Amino acid sequence: MKYSIILFFLIFSVQTGFSQSHPLDKTIYDVVFRDNLAGTYEKWQIADHSFGYYYTYTDRGRGPKYKEEISLNNQNFITGQSIKGVNYLNVAIDESFFSEENTGSSKNLMGTSQGNFNGDKLYFRYDGSPAVYEVLAQLLLESNTGYVDLYPQGTAELTKKIPIQLSNGTYVELLIIKGLDLDPTYIWMIGDQMVGKISGNLHIVKQDLSPMRVEMKKLQDEIEDKSLIEVAETLTHNIDKVVIQNVNVFTAEGTLLPSQDVFVDNGKIQAIRSNGGEISDKEANIIDGTGKTLMPGMFDMHTHNDKFRGLLHLAGGVTSVRDLANNKQLKNLAAQFNSNEIIGPRIVIYSGIIDGPGPFANQRNVIENLEEGLAEIQEYKDLGYQQIKLYSSILPEWVLPLTDKAHQLDMRVSGHIPAYMTATQAINQGYNEIQHINMLFLNFLSDTIDTRTPLRFTMPAQYGADLDLESQEYLDFVKLLKSKNILVDPTVAIFENMFVSQSGELSPTYQAIASRFPIIEQRSFYTGGIPKEGAQVARYKESFDKMLAVVADLFKQGVAIVPGTDGLPGFLYHRELELYVKAGIPASEVLKMATIKSAEITGVSDIVGSIEVGKQADLILIDGNPLSQISDIRKIEWTMMRGNLYYSKELYNSLGVKNFK
Repeated sequence: MKYSIILFFLIFSVQTGFSQSHPLDKTIYDVVFRDNLAGTYEKWQIADHSFGYYYTYTDRGRGPKYKEEISLNNQNFITGQSIKGVNYLNVAIDESFFSEENTGSSKNLMGTSQGNFNGDKLYFRYDGSPAVYEVLAQLLLESNTGYVDLYPQGTAELTKKIPIQLSNGTYVELLIIKGLDLDPTYIWMIGDQMVGKISGNLHIVKQDLSPMRVEMKKLQDEIEDKSLIEVAETLTHNIDKVVIQNVNVFTAEGTLLPSQDVFVDNGKIQAIRSNGGEISDKEANIIDGTGKTLMPGMFDMHTHNDKFRGLLHLAGGVTSVRDLANNKQLKNLAAQFNSNEIIGPRIVIYSGIIDGPGPFANQRNVIENLEEGLAEIQEYKDLGYQQIKLYSSILPEWVLPLTDKAHQLDMRVSGHIPAYMTATQAINQGYNEIQHINMLFLNFLSDTIDTRTPLRFTMPAQYGADLDLESQEYLDFVKLLKSKNILVDPTVAIFENMFVSQSGELSPTYQAIASRFPIIEQRSFYTGGIPKEGAQVARYKESFDKMLAVVADLFKQGVAIVPGTDGLPGFLYHRELELYVKAGIPASEVLKMATIKSAEITGVSDIVGSIEVGKQADLILIDGNPLSQISDIRKIEWTMMRGNLYYSKELYNSLGVKNFK
């Protein structure tokens, strides 16, 4: 074979471990996470067409660590690759790809497979360093069509190539690539060398350009904004007068009114009448709702918003959200949403986040002492925030004075349970609500658990199944929740993915929708959550089933529950609602939680949350009946909000996501 020597080297490396050489000509990149230096990315040449890589960063005790080797053919396509290390959740990774003749063979978390491979498609690894992005960028720059086919499936497209001169005089190009993920991929290049990859809070920048990182991020933000503004202009359909005819209307009582005509004018509901009357206004747009369900726009009560995800919220029927931790510029984003400069939901609750010092700190807003925490709460209040979220590294002795300060300012307090505390202790010191069902389960284990670490997941996974819902300890805790009017934000869908999914198998959390997504997002559905093996597989599932039992019991006992995602907007929200029904809560009550109940809790029920004359026309049309089949909640045809109409199919298509039909 033409590259038999290189291939032999790759196979030898896979069998015996990575090269122990430490070349002096490494190219080194800083890895910055949430504006803190968090790791490194290094690359070096091993031989002709063969390269080595090392990549790692840390995030609150988590983070990937990979060693990688890649071999290329003359056309710059990967013909061999090996990756060893751990992924973000510290799951062991041993991935490889090699080719010979017309066959490509891969081993990854999906198992082993073979397929036709002629050296003209780019193998796109499951886990690994940023190396593949540089290879892809080089291929796209050389492509005559602007497209590169991926192996085993998919296509990447170079949509824009923007020349930029940085303030230090450096000339760079910013490539915008679609087809990999929900968001466009942005890669900074000088010639054929990648010098930066900036994605959200994760920035990978060549060391000699690190002083320019903030400027590069600002320039990329401006380009991203311009693109999203163009999307909003294209996909927003302005409406004035609309009649949704012969539609079944979901009421605030959780019932359906069949065959109604709903009249909307200037963004408000003007009338609701039984179908059959004459439509006198000839200027009104008529929408046929026969056999379909009209619901109020839904509320996702646990989000962390950015400018990219607003589309997914609206496509999924979510028109209002609580933001439970973000930067202090969140209201700028909200203004862009509200003006429809960028498509996104109404943010009805702003929650500032505070975390304490240490290696597991959230990094978004860390305080070093109590006085700083008290000042932060005042600053959030001055910014118009209504809530404070405390995180896991807050010292237990700070909780009471922090909650007292927030309550003096008429702000609610919620959050994770700080390390070495229990939920009971946090509630008795002023918490108004608790995020995540695992934090409730930790209440029955010990106050010695360091909830800053992955123990906050593995302990409930291992021991949650033992929780006795008839025990006095549990009953006393439920009584405390009720007496203190504590709100519970369980986010059970993320724990289904953590506890039940298995590496290499499609997670049940995403089973219904996985095939609709681009390649990288699809692959994330197979990662398997927290590591589990042997008896742990059944044990963790039993613990998740107990989580569902607790959610159902809390509902039965009258504890307020709100549906939220803390993850993939829209799709994960639909799964959250499905799981509540699976737990045993009637679908009508679950849909009330998603609409009028959440509107009441967030204080906006006078304007949204139900379909009533005089309220804002935040509406969604569903091709089905989620009261009889909750999964029909995925079949949203359009969302109406702020006097605009958004077709889910168009919103999804703009992100490379297939519609439900």
